[in-house]
Amino acid sequence: MALNSTLYRVTERIINRSQTTRQQYLQRTRAAYGKKTGRSQLGCTNLAHAFAAMPADTKLRLKEAARPNLAIVSSYNDMLSAHQPLAAYPALIKQAAFAAGATAQFAGGVPAMCDGVTQGHTGMELSLFSRDVIAMSTAIALSHQMFDAAVYLGVCDKIVPGLLIGALSFGHLPAVFVPAGPMSTGLSNNDKAHTRQLFAQGKVGRAELLESESQSYHGPGTCTFYGTANSNQMLMEIMGLHLPGSAFVPPNTPLREALTRAAAQRAVAIGAQGGEFTPVAEVITEQAIVNGIAGLLATGGSTNHTLHLVAIARAAGICIDWDDFSDLSAVVPLLARVYPNGGADVNHFHAAGGIGLVIAELLQAGLLHPDVKTIAGDGLAHYTQEPFLDGGKLAWRPAGPVSLDTAVIRPASDPFSPDGGLKLLQGNLGRAVIKVSAVKAEHRSIEAPALVFNSQEDLLAAYNRGELARDFIAVVRYQGPQANGMPELHKLTPALSVLQDQGFKVALLTDGRMSGASGKVPAAIHASPEALAGGPLAYLQDGDLLRLDAHTGELAVLAADGWQQRRPAPADIQAHQTGFGRELFASFRLHAGMAESGATTFEHPDWSAPREPIVL
Repeated sequence: MALNSTLYRVTERIINRSQTTRQQYLQRTRAAYGKKTGRSQLGCTNLAHAFAAMPADTKLRLKEAARPNLAIVSSYNDMLSAHQPLAAYPALIKQAAFAAGATAQFAGGVPAMCDGVTQGHTGMELSLFSRDVIAMSTAIALSHQMFDAAVYLGVCDKIVPGLLIGALSFGHLPAVFVPAGPMSTGLSNNDKAHTRQLFAQGKVGRAELLESESQSYHGPGTCTFYGTANSNQMLMEIMGLHLPGSAFVPPNTPLREALTRAAAQRAVAIGAQGGEFTPVAEVITEQAIVNGIAGLLATGGSTNHTLHLVAIARAAGICIDWDDFSDLSAVVPLLARVYPNGGADVNHFHAAGGIGLVIAELLQAGLLHPDVKTIAGDGLAHYTQEPFLDGGKLAWRPAGPVSLDTAVIRPASDPFSPDGGLKLLQGNLGRAVIKVSAVKAEHRSIEAPALVFNSQEDLLAAYNRGELARDFIAVVRYQGPQANGMPELHKLTPALSVLQDQGFKVALLTDGRMSGASGKVPAAIHASPEALAGGPLAYLQDGDLLRLDAHTGELAVLAADGWQQRRPAPADIQAHQTGFGRELFASFRLHAGMAESGATTFEHPDWSAPREPIVL
């Protein structure tokens, strides 16, 4: 099937935009390629330090300069359900590597925090920055020059992007990503959301709410809604960094263990000594990044990746921006309905055909680049396969040719929507993104007066006082990375949903985040430049007439005489500077870039901003 013309055009635009930075990245990375093992370049004292604590058989192999050695970098902790299953993985990886004639060492751990735990609390102000801490921690783990490939264990929101950014800073090393898989299905996502709305209305108490949440989040594995964590797993698959079909295999199952062992063996095979050398720098290309965006759009994935994919791409010398997302969204159809875009969870999605079927449909429609390098071999067709156990041995077979539930996955010829549901909004209020795949058509355009808040707590207090029973666009500003670390604002979702259900026209405009669970209320998020950096939101006042139109892409003040000549509203951010570790991240807030630049806190020498700042 010929490539879709828009997909081709956007890819060429990215290649041209990135020509200098990508070339610099590849030159630097390829200079580090070598046929010798990494540790062979170390002095004897250095090497002795690096294997002093190893078992005798491993130590003997590490003394042999020809045998490859794998790094294990893990985000394991036993507090978070998604990461708890990773405890057993290092032993499996070491055994599998040894059986393949290699060795493996646990190179380092990276922090893993959960937005579900910190949501609405102070910890959320460290959440986005944790991505960059993870990237730096990954680099430290790999800095010992002991390794010939790496196996990365991670799942959730900032963890996988951080691991991949760190991996790309060691782009000469092959990289295999290994997920933990989703927890089993508990209380349905629709029932959970309904209970949250009842709690917001005061119709049920905390005990009922906690029981509902406990039935939903009830065991080991990733949360089963399709937010950022599960969007991560889709991306690692469609960009060729997983073993095919491994994203949504449940933890603590024979198939999951077999895939983990096979991941280690594959890492050995694609090392420089294995005959199929596939460094991560050659996997994450402009075409792979476009494939990732297309997969995100086709599955209704998390808007957080309008930040994370930008940062990942830049780590590989590739410059993308929100125009690329928006242009691709116009031609990539929505093929999946997974909560919050539908009632199904990821287990249901996987059973209906899963990522393998979606990739097959997109390839057939010319909406993915087929000729890419992956850890499974050349060509994305490998990822139309699904794993299974054949007499206890791991094997692959073609994913089902048709959806087993067309309420969850549809073919590209009969999609849920002809577009991917991710829109760029722009106008005199700057640039923002909106996810409309769960927003009904009648709610996608709204003109209403602004009600301006400087925190989500202020908005909720107004709701509890009964002051929001009207049409309005809630402007929640000073929520960007420079102001307070750009926390997610999910505490607003139940209240705004209740108001919309009551017949009021409501929407949200913010320089903060909402992620993949933004739901049915129109939300213009990641507004850039942020208010603290002089962005337009700083000049708005209650009563300014605003237009948010996802059909036309307009985000504008319609009637506010002289609004551009106003003094910016004062930002009371002192309370967000210290306490609960926030003082340790002062330099992160100071150096954070714009949302459209990935909101990174460090500037790679190859990176450059995709566009000029907006002038009021």
